[in-house]
Formats: sequence, structure tokens, C-alpha cells
Amino acid sequence: MKELEKNYDPKSFEDRIYSTWMADKHFHAHTDKDKKPYTIVMPPPNVTGNLHMGHALNNTIQDILIRTKRMQGYSALWLPGTDHASISTEAKVVAKLRDQGIDKHDIGREAFLKETWDWTHEYGGNIKNQLKKLGVSCDWDREAFTLDENLSAAVEEVFIRLYDKGLIYRGDRIINWCPSCGTSISDAEVEHVDTKRFIYHFKYPLEDGSGFVEVATTRPETIPGDLAVAVHPDDERYQAIVGKNVLLPIMDNKPIPVIADAYVEREFGTGCVKITPSHDPNDFEVGERHNLGQLIVFDEKAVLNEKAGKYAGLTTEEAREQIIQDFDALGLYAGKKEHESAVGHCERCKTVIEPMLSKQWFVKMAPLAQPALEAYQKGELHFIPERFGKVYVNWLENIRDWNISRQLWWGHRLPVYYDQDGEVVVSREDPTGKPGYEGRTFTRDEDTLDTWFSSALWPFSTLGWPNENSEDLKYFYPTNVLVTGYDILFFWVIRMVFSSLEFMGELPFKDVFFTGLVRDSLGRKMSKSLGNGIDPLELIDSYGADALRFTLISGNTPGNDMRFYTERVEANRNFANKLWNATRFVFMNFEDEDFNLKPDHLEAEDKWILTKLMDTVTSVTDKIEKYDIGLAAGDIYDFIWSDFCDWYIEMVKSRLYGDDGASKDGAKGTLLYVLQTILKLLHPFMPYITEEIWDHIPTTTEALIVSSWPEVDEAFIFETTKDDIEFVENAIRLIRNRRQEMDIEPKNKSNALVKITKDDAGRALREGKKHLLNLGFCKSVEFVDSDFTPEDDTVAIVLDGAEILLPLSDLVDYHKEFERISKEIDKTTGEIGRAEAKLGNENFVKKAPPHLVAQERNKVDAHREILKTLEEKLEEIKKHLG
Repeated sequence: MKELEKNYDPKSFEDRIYSTWMADKHFHAHTDKDKKPYTIVMPPPNVTGNLHMGHALNNTIQDILIRTKRMQGYSALWLPGTDHASISTEAKVVAKLRDQGIDKHDIGREAFLKETWDWTHEYGGNIKNQLKKLGVSCDWDREAFTLDENLSAAVEEVFIRLYDKGLIYRGDRIINWCPSCGTSISDAEVEHVDTKRFIYHFKYPLEDGSGFVEVATTRPETIPGDLAVAVHPDDERYQAIVGKNVLLPIMDNKPIPVIADAYVEREFGTGCVKITPSHDPNDFEVGERHNLGQLIVFDEKAVLNEKAGKYAGLTTEEAREQIIQDFDALGLYAGKKEHESAVGHCERCKTVIEPMLSKQWFVKMAPLAQPALEAYQKGELHFIPERFGKVYVNWLENIRDWNISRQLWWGHRLPVYYDQDGEVVVSREDPTGKPGYEGRTFTRDEDTLDTWFSSALWPFSTLGWPNENSEDLKYFYPTNVLVTGYDILFFWVIRMVFSSLEFMGELPFKDVFFTGLVRDSLGRKMSKSLGNGIDPLELIDSYGADALRFTLISGNTPGNDMRFYTERVEANRNFANKLWNATRFVFMNFEDEDFNLKPDHLEAEDKWILTKLMDTVTSVTDKIEKYDIGLAAGDIYDFIWSDFCDWYIEMVKSRLYGDDGASKDGAKGTLLYVLQTILKLLHPFMPYITEEIWDHIPTTTEALIVSSWPEVDEAFIFETTKDDIEFVENAIRLIRNRRQEMDIEPKNKSNALVKITKDDAGRALREGKKHLLNLGFCKSVEFVDSDFTPEDDTVAIVLDGAEILLPLSDLVDYHKEFERISKEIDKTTGEIGRAEAKLGNENFVKKAPPHLVAQERNKVDAHREILKTLEEKLEEIKKHLG
């Protein structure tokens, strides 16, 4: 048997083991007709990203699932990949060029894309290498990137098919514009932040001179774009002015109509609202109903344009202040009130979003959303935890058309061409000179597609679609489970569902496992601004990947945020160290013998640990199947730490050191069998240490990663024996607790007098007598009649059906105890005297802060209680001393 290193040092074997797994192709899944497929697609992190705690949690869960299924005999594919992340990647390259004094438009699209590919090649491998440090067992041979040729072909195919079906269109709609990123973004990419703002009140004079209406707005800077004032049709206050005009005093008294629309809330503000169709999504709908037209007064940098009159060239903030001043100068400003509302921010750069009218490309969502909604309502799609189903339904029932065009260069360019007259042709290639297009010259649309458009196809595009004859696609699709953060339910999950239903005719997965966020120890979200982020790689370097993985999983429940404590990583390293040392103990009792489990040589404790092991196999397997990963980790932890290390190993030591060959063989066979099963159960959670130990067992012939998952063996279930040993274990635990309460040193052993009142208890304690002697600090165990009355005072341990009496004379040296308590009395009396003297000092009582005076009084009361208890104990001891 190869000797295991004396000290547990994950650095000495983690990289070596991963290289071996890779070299032996253990992660590669085959289209094996004799095996069932099991597939997970990795949520693709940004190509330029770095591993953070969210990635570590998400990928650890996926790895646990895939390693378990691989061991259970499935052809288990975990398909990895990265996302080109159009907005964030382009922003990084733009910033890099800006630092060099270069604007992307100065060098042109092709040169910019070359810079971006160079950036991607330089930094794109970071997260892949970091994931490997974590121990992920994904099939790197099938690694995908959203700009790969086959994935780009899938994106193009989807766009053309949806366009031909009438589900993609180009139109003027209100979109979310990010002035910083310089592009439109989808509703799902807008982060709404509760913000304290003001509602400003302005008076618009009626054109006929009969008075004015007062409107309230949070955005005075949009007033130059007003095209109407609206009131509710049933609001009696304003029925007489509907159809009249009001004047925009700051825009050369431009007249705009007063209209009636049910959109207006009569109870909000004055009941009059300004309508700016080009800069508000609700106003856009009102404008459409009343044929108001459009008036865009902002440019792409959120600067007012020439249509804003004298405010042209001002930023929105500057325009707001100037407009308020101008109204005030005219006596038409009616003041402001504080108001809290949700303000849209760009999810990536945190800039305030500007709603504005723009000609963009959209996907009609209603026809695509309905099948996705029905799949959930029919029970075909499951969410873990289930509560996210309500969020999914709410989003689909209220879905709006998806703005998919982005004013960026990095990404999938729209397969759209315009001829010299502006006619649109959607095509896989430039139609110039092609049959049917003679004499026409086309230019391609400059825009790219939303990153999530390509990510929506991830479960099938990565498997070879649109090549529907792809072996991978036919064998591994649909996938089994998606593991992702709940924060991208809208961004990604819903889009994969409706895209897969549309193009594959079935769901992309049956289960969606939502992870929570990993927060710091104070419950705060980890962020650069707070400086509270923790680098997973630093923790791996300090404690090993296994300890980090187990920490992220232990106590974690689906969909719930978790607080992260570095101390827990250290504790789980100690857990790994305990397993390491226990294994070394097992190995020390073997030379080169091949010890199989020998049922004829099993003793009670062997039967107990085997039954507990079968229980653990059942519970861990069931809980992984139900995605209760944290609970499964807790079960295997408890079995290893408590049942195996703290109890079973201690129980069999006397047999291993004894002369009974059959008993020794029974213990050895059981130790080795349990250890091997433990390693299999723990492997998905802590793959490195388990593989390293497994490699040192001479009876193993294959790597642990591809060994078979443990199954319950009915021959190793002994329920009665298990109950008996657990009864003895509980008795020993109670004895230990009582001794600890009495502060009795381990070397002080006592006799034990056992009174039996129930047969089951008698059987358990008689058969477990040796364990009471070895582990219960007993020098003898004597069974006495149930009416036995001891001559000496005893400590009673009361059990169900038995009572264990421990003579106090065996436990306590009364002379030493008398001296100890006497010293404690003297010390406590001194403390009381010191505190009373302090309280008797008038200067202290008058000048000291009240809380310090109260503190001293509390000390006096507490020490008096202690003194009373000590004096009572001393009186008891005096009785024993005579």
C-alpha cells in the first residue's frame, strides 16, 4: 500500500490530479447508445471575466451533479463555454483605445474588431483556467464561444426564420437608451433603483387666456418635447378645457392640445399630465392613440438637440435647472415636492437610462411567450425553488416586444441589407449583384444583436444546430437541468425556453435550479465599490479547492442568498484534514493484504456503521436527486466526522490492537469498505482529496471519478443492532457530558452500576459493555437489580429503560475539591469587596458615566450569586469529609 503523506497539503496534488483527469479524457462524454445521456450546459461567463464567488457556487453545484451522474453510469456531458458579452467587452476595448488617444470611429469597424479579438485572446482564457482550479469536470473538448462559426450560423438562421415568419420587425418605438454605452438595451437589462427625486409643478397657460393648468413631472428637461397635456375623461374638473390648447411658455408659447385619456390617474398630483411621446413609453402609447406625432429633443449623449430651442447643447441636468429658472421668472413655477420612485439604470454601467424614440429591430414576443407560459402551467418545466414560477409567469404575461438591435460593433451583426432606396433585405450574404437584385447596391446594417439573442440559443446551438443531423444534438438534447442565478431569470432563462420551443419543438431542460447570491459576512452584496469582494483563487491557494467548494455548498439552499465566512473555509479544511488523518490511521493497520468485507466476522459496531452507511447512501443520493445539495453535504459530513471518525474508529481500536484474528479481520474489512464508500459519496463535493486517497488504495483499479456510485446493499442493514449501538452511544455521550459539567479529568475513571428496567436497554448495554469501558471512562461495569440502592452517593445517568450510577467517590477527590472551592470563595469575596469599595466612593458615583456605575453594581450582584453557589458546594463537600 502506497503511503499517504503525513500532512494534508492540497497544493501538493490538486493540479497534478486535474492534469491526470484531463490527460485521461475523463471529462469527455460519448454518444453511447448503451448509456442514458445526462446534459448540463454551463451558463457562459463573460469571455473577459474573472472567477467570482457567484461563479464558484454555480459551477460547484453543476460539478456535483455531473460527477454524480457520471458515477451513476450516465454519459454525462457538461458543456462549457464563454459569452462575447458585447456591451461590456466593447466598453473595455473602447476605454483601452481612449487611454491611447484613439476613438473607435477613427480607426473604423474592421480595425476595432481586430483590437477586440486581440483583447479577447489575451484575457479570454482567464476564467477557463480559474474554473479548472476549482476542479470543474466539464468537457473542454466541446468548449463553445458565442462568436464561434457554428454558433454565429445558428444566430443568423434564427434571425432569418423569425423575420420570414413575421416575428422580427423594424420600427420606431420607445427604447431604453444608455448614454454611456451608446446603445439601446432591453427591458431586462434595466436595473430599477429606488431614488429620492422631486416632483416639479408647472403652470401651462390656456391659449384663450381663461387661466392655466398645473402639471406635475419628475423630468422638466423633457418639456421641450411636450406634444399635449392629458386629463382623465371622467375628471369633471377639466371637462370644459378638453379640446382647447395650452401654451408652452418656454418654447415661444407653442400651442399644444388638452386631450382626454384613461391613462391619466385622477388622484395623482393635479390630475393633469404632460405628454412627451418620444421620451416616455406610456406617453408614446397615448401619443399613438391621439395621433400626436413625435418630437425627439435629446441626442445619443443625453444632450438636448436643436429641436429643444434655446436649450440645445445642454445636458439633461443643465436643462432641468434652466427650465425651472425660466418658468420661475415667468411666475409659472409652482414648486416641488420630494418623491421616491424607481429610476432605471443601465445594468452594466449604472448610468441613468433615457427612454427615447428610436428606429430599432424588435422580436414580437406574444406568439413566442404563450408556449413558454403553457409549458410551465402544464407542469413540464420545474423551478427549484418553486416560488420563482410566479416570477416567470408574471414576466411572460406582461411581456413586451424585445428590442434586439444594439449600436455596437462587437457581436453578431444583423443579417440585414438596405439598397439605395432604403428597401430592406434580410439575407445571409450581401445581395448586391445576386439574381433578382441586379442594378441595386446594398449596404449592411451597422448594428449588432443583443448578446442575449445568441445566449438564448445556447442549449441547442452548442450541440450543432442548425445541423439537425448532429450526433450530439440528437443524443444530448434536451439537456436535463440548468443551474443559474435567479437574477438572470428574465435575461436568459425565459429566452432559452421560448427559443428552444420555437426551433427544437421541445423544452431545453426540464429543471431550473436557481442559486442565490453569495454575500459577505454582514449580508451585503459583494462589490468593488464596497471593497468586500473575496477572491476565490486566493482561498483556493490558502485552503484548497475542496474546502472552498464544501463551504459554498454546506448549508446552502436553492434560491436563497448565503453569507460567506472565511472562517468556514478554514473549518472545512479541518474537515478534509480529519478525513486525511482517519485514512492514515486505516492505512497504518494494513500492509499489502487485500481485505474484503467478511460478513461472518462482523461485530455489533461493524453492523452499526454499515447500517448507518447504507442510510447515508440513501439520503445523499435522494437529496442530490432532489437538488437538496446542501443537505446532502451535511449528511456526508456528519457521517464522516461523527459516525466514522469519532465513534467507529474509536470503537474498533481495541480489536485492531488485539490478538483475535477473526475480530481484527472483521474490523479491517469494514474500515476499508466504509472508507471506499465514503470517498465515492464525498467525491462530487470534494473531488481532489477523495481522488488522492483513492489512488493510494491498492484494491482500486480505476480512477475514482469514473468509479460506480454506491448502492444500498440490503445485506448490510441491521436495524436492531444499529438501535442498540446508538443506545450505548447516547449513554456514553451523557456520561461524558456529566463529567464535563463536573469538571472531572479524563484520567479519573469510575465504576458504573447499571440498573435495567427494560429488556431492550439491557440487551444493548450488556452487548455494549466494552464500549462503556473504553469510551465511557468506566473502570468496571456491574449490572445490578432494579431495586438496588447504593451505599455511597452517586451521579445518576437516566436512560429509557436503564439507569447508570457513577459513585461520586470514584469521581471526586473531596480534599482537593475543598481546597479549590475555598480558593474560589476567597477570590470572589475579594471581587465583591473591590466593587463595593468603588461604589462607596462618592466621587466615582457622581463623576463616572451612569453605565459604568451600573456595570459595577451588576458585578456585585453577579459575584454574590456565584459566592452563594460556591458556599453551598463547600457545605456539600464538608458532609463527605465528615
